[in-house]
Order: sequence, then C-alpha cells, then structure tokens
Amino acid sequence: MPLKAKRIGLHTQREPVVIMRTDCPVCRSEGLAARSQVLLRAGDREVTAVLFQQDDGRLAADEVGLSEAAWKLLGGREDELVQVAHVPPLESMRWVRRRIFGNELGQGAFDEILRDVVAGRYSDVQLSAFVTAGSAFPFNDEETFALTRAMAEAGTQLDWGQSVVVDKHSVGGLPGNRTTPIVVAIAAACGVTIPKTSSRAITSPAGTADAMATVTKVDIDLPTMKKVVRSEGGCLAWGGGLNLSPADDIFIGVERQLDVDPEGQLIASVLSKKIAAGAKRVVLDIPVGPTAKLRSREAGLRLASRLNEISRRFGIQSTCIISDGSQPVGRSIGPALEMMDVLAVLRREASAPTDLQDRALRLAAAILEIGGKADPGCGFELAEQVLEDGRAYQKFEAICRAQGRFGEPPKAHLQCAVTATTTGTLAELDNRKIAQVAKLAGAPDSPAAGLRLHARKGDSIVAGQPLMTIHAETEAELAYALAHASQSTDMLRIEP
Repeated sequence: MPLKAKRIGLHTQREPVVIMRTDCPVCRSEGLAARSQVLLRAGDREVTAVLFQQDDGRLAADEVGLSEAAWKLLGGREDELVQVAHVPPLESMRWVRRRIFGNELGQGAFDEILRDVVAGRYSDVQLSAFVTAGSAFPFNDEETFALTRAMAEAGTQLDWGQSVVVDKHSVGGLPGNRTTPIVVAIAAACGVTIPKTSSRAITSPAGTADAMATVTKVDIDLPTMKKVVRSEGGCLAWGGGLNLSPADDIFIGVERQLDVDPEGQLIASVLSKKIAAGAKRVVLDIPVGPTAKLRSREAGLRLASRLNEISRRFGIQSTCIISDGSQPVGRSIGPALEMMDVLAVLRREASAPTDLQDRALRLAAAILEIGGKADPGCGFELAEQVLEDGRAYQKFEAICRAQGRFGEPPKAHLQCAVTATTTGTLAELDNRKIAQVAKLAGAPDSPAAGLRLHARKGDSIVAGQPLMTIHAETEAELAYALAHASQSTDMLRIEP
C-alpha cells in the first residue's frame, strides 16, 4: 500500500527520518516498530531511513512524514506515492562486525562499506560502530591506505590536466585558524594552481566555507569552479556541493558526537579530499598544543610521518608543518569576525593580527616552494612581497567576484565584554572552551556571531580589563554565552 509523501520540516542534520502513524496499515502489516530502519521507494529513487511514530493526528493514516534529509534524498515531491518496506540485510556490516573484534580489513571490504555509507544505507548506530572499531583497534597503514582510496573513489574525482596542482589543509582543532583565504590569494597571485575546497562547520564555530560565505558565494557547481580556477588560478569554494569524498562529512559528524578522532580516519579524511580534488602536491598544517587536536609535538610528528607516507603511496608530494596550537589564531572566532581578520591582513591594516599573518605567510611559503614558484628557503620572502604590494588582496577580490560577488562581512547587533576578575598574567587559553562560547553566541548559524579576544597568552592583565567581547544577534544567545563564559573560570587562566 503506497503512502503520500509529506514534508514535515524536521531537521536531523543528515540522517533520514520518517514519521508514520501508529495505526498506519503499512506499519501494522509490515510489523514496523519505532526506531526500525525502513526502505522508502519513490519511482526509481530509494532511501534508507529511521522510523518514528506518532498518534496526535497531524498525519493521515495514508501519509508518511519525511525529514528534510529524507525529503531531499527522495526527490522532494509533495504527495508523491512512496512505498515502505523492511530494509534488506546490509551485507557490508559483516566487515564492520569483523573489525569490531580487531580483525584487519582489505580494500574490498572498505569499498563495500563506503558504497553503502554514501548511498545512505548506514544508520547513525551502524556508522558509530564503524568509527568506534577504528578507534579501539586503530587502522594500520595498509588499512588507512585502503580506506583513503575507497573514500576518494566514492565520489567525484577531478583532473586538471596539470602536473603541478597544489592544495593546503589544516588538521583542525584550533579556533580562528583562518589562514586558507590568505594562502590561496598569495599562491594564485604567484601563478600556482590551487583549487581549494573547504568544509562548513559541523560542531565548530566556523569553517573556512562559513567565513568565505560572508563575503562571496561558496556554493558553486563544478563547471563554475573550473571556470574560476581557469581564470584566476584558484578558488575558495564549499566542497559539500561538489561530491568530493562525500563520506567524509558523514564520518566527521559521527566522530564529533562520540568525541573521538581516530588517526587512520583523520588521515583518510584529509587525503581523500585532496586526491578527489586533483591535488598533486599538498601542504599540511598540524597545530600542536594542550587543548588542540594534537596534544604533543611527538604526536604531531607521528601524524606527519604517516601523512607523508600515505601521500607518497598515492603519488602526492606532501610537506607537513608542525605549528603552535597553544591558543586561538588571530583575534576573532566566528564566520564574519574571522573574515574581518583575514581582510585586515590582506588589506595591510595596522590592526591586522600578526600571528594570523605570520602563520599564513609560513604556509604560503611552503606552497610556493612545493609549487615550483620559489627556490627552497626563498618562499617566505616572495609570499611577504606579494602580500605587501597588494597583489594578494587583488587576487582574493578577483576570486570572490569570479565566484559570484564580493562584499563586506556583516556585524552583530549585540556586543558585550567579559572582563578579568583578577590581576596577573594570562597563562593559558583553552581552545575548546573558547570555541564553545562562540557557538553558544550563535556561530556559525548566525554568521556575525562569535567573539573577539582582547588578550593573548603572556599578556599582563589588570582586574576589570576586557578579555573578550561576545557578539550575538539575539538577547537570549548573548545571555547564554555570557553565562557560560562566567562559569568557565579556567577558560582564560590568569596567574598572579
């Protein structure tokens, strides 16, 4: 018995969910219960979804309510007839069960798993089982190579027809680390081909795509991306609309809910997108600090060694840079605020944060050297010159206009300072807690929300001095962020 599709405006991030009445004849005849996985078919389209039930009359007995994710995957047609049935056995789960007990998987197993993940056949519970298995028994180099290849081949793969195509990536975990727009502008201005795709934030206050969206259009299709790269040498686009390593965002969403970040999965995440984007040479930023993703220099060096080895096996030349991750980069956290820092650096403003500028120049130097535009050891001087004479800013604006528009970042309607309660020296900043305050203020959903820091590690602090200013769009979000900041006494630790 087919049911009529009804869009119910339920946002589940990415997991398809369907709602049916408890007395629905399909539920009863099929023996479907709440939390069952069901297979929906509409024409030649199908999606696997999690079933919930309700009995308050908002759905008719012959209707099936679709979450936004399910609606999109099924084609989004109101009142279209949908057939509901049990999900066939998921054969690739046998490999996940094998991995749960510590058994090594081969290329074929990862290929099967990734096909089903990308097709939306895995529930969050099943995804969690896969991610947890790779955390409890870490993937070795052979498995990491196989997973990386499976992830890269599961989506679109670009070929630019050039031997030198460069990309840049940070392993993350550091608020405000918005070097990418500066690096891409410098590199492209020097003639390096750098088709940069970036992600939006999942649980962080801002991703590069979120920040770029405050000044230009980032949701561009593949033909537009290619046109921009041909005309300007580089782009700053959102990767989610280009189908590059589509399983990556799915895995990241589960990892962050579990608060785990298995090294093999991290390597596959980083490199699969570079491979899919057609990069031949890559510069990788690895921030290290007490509250960064990598806590020690030893851990950073170990990750760098594995990244270099897996890159080599794919024919990619990589350079890893171990950087300071002891505190946020720049002065601002949140999409628009971070973009203001970026523009201040590109426009050579006196207020530009020097740490953001220096970090971006070091990464740009590595890009210019690995991209063949500067001799070893001479990249920094060239990068600094291109930034200083305005060529970088001109290229950044040209890329933005080629992508659709160029404008100024928005400003928040509400601002409130958080002041120091004691006098002393700012000894430590907790990256994770600072990022949490920015999120509570509304970032990244409210692009202008976030916070601006007024002190850095080692600064002398006087009681009553502003430590940060929180930016928000609503009174409630501002109050919520302020309350959390006041309770996090060790977020900015001041020593006598």
